[in-house]
Amino acid sequence: MTENTIQQGKTLACVSYIPIFGTLIAYYLNADRKNPFTSFHIRQALGIFLFYLICAISVSTYDSSTLRLSLWVFFGTLLLYGFLMAFLGKQQTVPIIGPLFQKWFSNIGR
Repeated sequence: MTENTIQQGKTLACVSYIPIFGTLIAYYLNADRKNPFTSFHIRQALGIFLFYLICAISVSTYDSSTLRLSLWVFFGTLLLYGFLMAFLGKQQTVPIIGPLFQKWFSNIGR
C-alpha cells in the first residue's frame, strides 16, 4: 500500500473508531473512494463494536460490576489500539480477534 493511499484514508480510518456513528460515517464516506486503508480500519472498528455488544448482552445477566468494568477496559483498550494504529498509518489488526474481523467483513470496501 502506498504512502499516498494511507494519507488519504487516515482521517476516515480514525473516525471509524468513534463508537458506532463514526463507523457508519466512515463506511458511507468511503463507499465512493474505496480506500483500502480506510476499509481495513472500518472492518476492525465494526468487529470491535459488534463483539462488544454480544459480550455486553451476555454479561448483563450477571450483577457484577467487576465483570462489567473488565469488559469496558478490554474493549476500551482494543479501541484505543485500533485508533492508534490508524493514526500512525499502520495496517495492523487488533490483538486476538482482529484477523477474524478481516475475514468476516471482507466484503466491506470491495
